[in-house]
Amino acid sequence: MARAQTSGIGRTPDGITEVADGVLMITRALTNSYLVDTADGVVLIDAGLPRSWPLLVRALAQGRRTPDDLVSVFLTHGHFDHVGTLERLQNAHHVPIHVHEADAPLVRHPYRYAREASRALYPLGHPGGIPILARMVLAGALGIRGVVAHADVRSGVPLLGGLVPIATPGHTYGHVAFHLPARDLLFTGDAVVTFDPYTGRPGPQIVARAATADSAAALEGLDALAATGARTVLPGHGDPWTDGIAQAVADARALGAH
Repeated sequence: MARAQTSGIGRTPDGITEVADGVLMITRALTNSYLVDTADGVVLIDAGLPRSWPLLVRALAQGRRTPDDLVSVFLTHGHFDHVGTLERLQNAHHVPIHVHEADAPLVRHPYRYAREASRALYPLGHPGGIPILARMVLAGALGIRGVVAHADVRSGVPLLGGLVPIATPGHTYGHVAFHLPARDLLFTGDAVVTFDPYTGRPGPQIVARAATADSAAALEGLDALAATGARTVLPGHGDPWTDGIAQAVADARALGAH
C-alpha cells in the first residue's frame, strides 16, 4: 500500500493509497473513493466505478473487514462514475446510502445529468481526455444501474464520524463536499479536482463543462470550500492536494470554466 506524498498534479495509478491516518483512497481509472475509519464505524465516501469493487474489498480487508462492516456510504454527488458499486453494496450487503436530496434522482438515473457542453463532442476539442475516458469505460462506466438512496444529507448537519457536509452546487445541483475538521481533511468530490478526466489537464480546477451543470455556480461554490481552511484536499479525480484548500481554490479560479 502506497502513502500519498503529492500536491495533486500527478496521475495516481489504480490501487489503494493511505492518504491520512485511517483514510484509504481507492482509485480506478483516475476516479477516487475514500474509505474512512471513524469512531462510528467505517464509512465510504463515493462509490467509484463498478470495477473498483476488488479494490474496495481489498482495502476493507486491510482492517480485517468486509463490505458487511460498512456503516454508510455518503455521496458527494450522483454521477455514474461515483455510484458504480452502490447496487452491489445495497443489494448484497444492505449498506445504507446517503445523498443530498437534489441529487437523489441522479443516483437513481446516473446518466441523466445536466451539462453545459455536449459530452459526445467535447473530446474532439480536448483529445487529452480520450485515453482517460477509455479507461473509465473499461472500468465499467457504461453499465451502471442506479439505486434509491436516502435523500438526507444536509449542508452543515454533521454525519457519522464527524463528517460535515458543505453545499457546493454547480457540478451537479445537489453536490456536497465533506469536511472532517478533527483531521483537517476535505473531501471535495468533483467540486474541485486535481485532474480532469474530460481534458486530461492536471492541477486544481472545476470539472469540464461537458460534465458540469452550472460552471458559474461551481466557481461560486469554491468560497464555501475555502472557508474550511483545510490543509489536505481529497478530490474525486486526481491526486490528493496537500498545499491547502485556499491555494487549490485560487488555482481553480485562475483557470476558470473550460
